[in-house]
This record gives sequence, structure tokens and C-alpha cells, in this order.
Amino acid sequence: MPLRLRVSPIERKQDAARRTAAAADVALAPRAQALLREAEQHLARNRLKDAARALTGALALAPHDPAVLRVHATCLNRIGRHAEALDALRHVLEKTKPDIEMLDQFARAQSGSGDKTAALATWRRACEDFPESAQAWFNLARALSQDAQIDDAATAFEHAVALAPDNRVARVMLGDALAQLGRIDAAVAHYREVLRTRPDTGHAWWGLANLKTIRFDASDLEGMQAQMKRTDLPEHHRVVLGFALAKAYEDNDRYADAYAMLLEANRRMRRDVPWNGTRFRSAVAEVKEALKGPIDGATTPDLGHEVIFVVSLPRSGSTLVEQILAAHSEVEGASELSDMEQVLRAESARRRIEFPGWVNAAAPADWERLGREYLDRTARWRAHKPRSTDKTPGNWVYVGAIRAMLPGARIIDCQRDAVETALSCFRQLFASGQAFSYDLADIAEFLEIHNESVAFWHALAPARVRTQSYEAILFDPEAEIRGLLDFCALP
Repeated sequence: MPLRLRVSPIERKQDAARRTAAAADVALAPRAQALLREAEQHLARNRLKDAARALTGALALAPHDPAVLRVHATCLNRIGRHAEALDALRHVLEKTKPDIEMLDQFARAQSGSGDKTAALATWRRACEDFPESAQAWFNLARALSQDAQIDDAATAFEHAVALAPDNRVARVMLGDALAQLGRIDAAVAHYREVLRTRPDTGHAWWGLANLKTIRFDASDLEGMQAQMKRTDLPEHHRVVLGFALAKAYEDNDRYADAYAMLLEANRRMRRDVPWNGTRFRSAVAEVKEALKGPIDGATTPDLGHEVIFVVSLPRSGSTLVEQILAAHSEVEGASELSDMEQVLRAESARRRIEFPGWVNAAAPADWERLGREYLDRTARWRAHKPRSTDKTPGNWVYVGAIRAMLPGARIIDCQRDAVETALSCFRQLFASGQAFSYDLADIAEFLEIHNESVAFWHALAPARVRTQSYEAILFDPEAEIRGLLDFCALP
């Protein structure tokens, strides 16, 4: 649930100039102007189909207008049609000098198309062209953070905060980056600075709670309770604050209140993030059926040997396993990557049929192509070391596809005690992608589906799929780490 970034006076002027130019461009076509405004309103409300419909009309009337093409590209990016967004924005760049928003959308299109190196270069260009823009630095910082380049992200967030000191969004995200770097005192200072002037900022309270090592005192508890009593507190702040308040109750030995608050916060979250266990179980079963093999996959038997996939439910020890592997001199820890899902999604779009519907029609050359595309997209993580990890928890759904695309890759599934896993997920406010985690029954069902699926893939390819117990690492680290290294063929 992102907060809105406050813009600086410079950016307000740029935005006003952009809107003035846009109005002039369509002055001779008032219907196109009306449709463009309608599309912008739909985009603001995330009504993507309605926005696309309005843009179709605007493009018919003004197919070369920069303002129409800009909004069209934004809509295309939002619905995942990044290659088309790139084409639209190239036309805009030919006709007008790029501003911050245009460069941001161009970078998003580049990133969505798989060229993350070019995308980061575009975001950096925006900072070079508009060095006094907090928004440009924020866009770069957010992209670097999503790409797990946390050191550089923190530096860019610091620029954004320096240019807009009262911007609570940038400051909270700077705190998040510093926390990931282990600079806990600095992270706490930024969270506290936000709360000093805006105690209603749920994300700052959650930032403190998510450190796990900071105990809330009675004063913190009273402050959060006071905010929860407000009738004008926005719903997304109330939800985030609820997760933090649950920890504050725990820290003050009020366990019944903590559990009641967790139930309430998760209930509110579930209202906005629905999950259908029956549908998910059916989708996973469809993937297993399509790829249960034997599969005529990529013809190069060791293709992907340089990649180690670490999959799991959240809160099950995958970070620990990646840190162990990344401590090896031959392995770079890349954290969570979206490339596998994006490669499969792009292939589905090309074939115009959802995965795994096209699996039976895929030839070995297709799997080889997809495997090499994934390796190309992630090659930057092996620029200095020969091997890298991909720690995206949900990739366990794609184990069958990984086997076909990258037969040389290793896959490690991390598992933890079921009750510990469920409670840890239920207490955690995830940034995105874990819709199952806001109801205990849903967590139990998801865990069952996961365990059945991974056991299925392990039985088919025991030499490539390893189940790793979190507790076993804690109880006997040397033996387990040696086992991990042997499985990954690491000296």
C-alpha cells in the first residue's frame, strides 16, 4: 500500500508546463482532449480497461499527439504490455524534450521488457537531467531497491530526502533501505523523525516493528492507540498501524490484545487482498499435470548450472540459506528476482495463451530459448562471480518450467515448522504478492499445496531439487551447510 510522494515546487511547475503543452497539443481536437482526461481519471483509480477504452478513442483522433502517446504508454506499462509502451514513448521522445515522468515511464517499459540495465541507466539519466528533483532521485532509489542494489538505493533515497526533508514517503523508504544494510540506528532515526511530525504514518510504525529487534515501550503503545482511535485515519494507515500495534502489545506483555489486533489487521487486509485457495490449488495442479514429464526440455544438459533457485513459503529460512550460499566465494546473492515469472509471462503473451496452456506445444528449442533469455536477464548478477542465487519464494510453482528451461540449475526448497511458519506469516505485513497470508486457514491450505507440489518435483528430480529444513541448519549447521554445498556442486 504505497504512500503518495509529495512533489517539490520545481516539479509542480514542470507538471503545470506539461499539462499546458498537452492542452495546446489537443486544442484543435476537443474530443481527443476529453478522452485523454477521461483516461487519466481512470488510471488514477486503477480502472485500466476503462482507461484503455478511452485511449483507443483518443489515439484514433490524435495518433501522433505526445500527450496522448504518453498516457497511452503509462496505461500499457500498467497492464504489462511494455514493448508497446516502448514504441509509443520512442515516438514521444522524437517530438518533445523528455521530462521526469516521461523518463520514468520509459524506464519502466525497459525494465518490464527485460532490459533492467538500460532501465536503470534511464532513471540515472533523469537524475542527471533534473539533479534538483526529489522525484527523479526517488524513482531511481525505488528501482535500485527493487533490484536489490540496496547500497546505491540508500544513497539515492538520501538525495531525495535532502531535496524534500519533509517527504515522509522517501524518508520511510530510506529507513527501510538502511535497515536492510544493518544500519539500524540510522533507520530508527528516520522512522522516528517521520513520527515526530506525522504520528499517523503507519508505515513508519511498521518500519520500527519490522526491525524485530526494537521493543516498543508504553509511550509508543499509547501513541499508536491514540492514532487508532482517530476517525479520520486513512484505511491503509490503519491496517499498517494495526500490525505494528500488535507487536507493541506483545512487547508490553499484552498477548491477548496482540492476537486480537492481529486478527483485526489481517481481516482488514484480507478485505482488500482476496485469495481463492480452491482456484490456486487447481492452478498448481494444472502446472504439475502439464510438466510431470518426461519433458523434452532444453537440449543443453547443463544449461543454467550457474543459477541456484531458493524457494519456500515466506518466513521459512530462505534468506538464511541464501546468505550461507552467498558467503561462498563463487556465489553472488541476488535476492528476489521477478525474471522467471516475467519470461514465462512474455512467452504466454507471445503465444496468446496462459501458462501452462502452451507447454505441450513447446519444443526443446523453445525451452532452450526461454532458458537463455532468463540467463541473459540475470547475467548482471554473475558479472563478478560465476554463480548466483534467485531467492524468489513463489518460484516453487515454476519448478517444472525451471527444469525444462534450465536443466542444470539447482533448486532448494526451504521448509520450517508449520506452526512457526503460519504464525510468522500471520504477523507479517508483506509488501506484495502474499495474498494467502491474511487468514490462518488460507495459510494452512497454501502450506499444504506447497508441500505437496515440492514433494512431487523432488520425486521426479531428486538430484536437482533439495528440501532444506530450517531447524536442521540451526541444530547442526556444519553438516547441513556441507550438504548444501555438495548439492550445489560447490567446493
